[in-house]
Amino acid sequence: MGMRVYTGRPFKDLMNANYFPLENMKKSVKKLKASENIHLPTLEYGQYHLILVPKSKWPQGSAKHWHKEKGRARVDLANQPNTTPVSKDEPNVVPLTRVALLDACVRKCFNSEPPIPMKTNIITHEASDRNADRHEIRLEWEYEDSSKTPTLLNLTMVCPHKPAKA
Repeated sequence: MGMRVYTGRPFKDLMNANYFPLENMKKSVKKLKASENIHLPTLEYGQYHLILVPKSKWPQGSAKHWHKEKGRARVDLANQPNTTPVSKDEPNVVPLTRVALLDACVRKCFNSEPPIPMKTNIITHEASDRNADRHEIRLEWEYEDSSKTPTLLNLTMVCPHKPAKA
């Protein structure tokens, strides 16, 4: 399958329509709360995607590979220590690993009142990047004026560089 489908515009647009703008995020929260297959207070990154978008709507059959690809990213990020706080309004909450930070930020978005919209982006490392062989997350909160309460999460998943096959 490769990362091409996940880094493509059709996949990103499909997923982001669930989280942005705020009204779409509210609909997603309502759908997740109604589902017996998820528990919002303990939500982890990647658990909600197949609940919000049926497999049949994922581009190029990418849903069948989601659990494997998501699992690889989670394992990779679980092995990376973290020193970044969740957000400005939670400066003393510093999860131990990058996957724990990712989960905490996603939980914050879905469990806040009102929920906090997200925009996700998936890119691939360049061969020359430091640690190009592993996943990375970039989490950037947006805030209104001088508020410490976030209004949007920009979540970028950076996937490992994979050399082209000869």
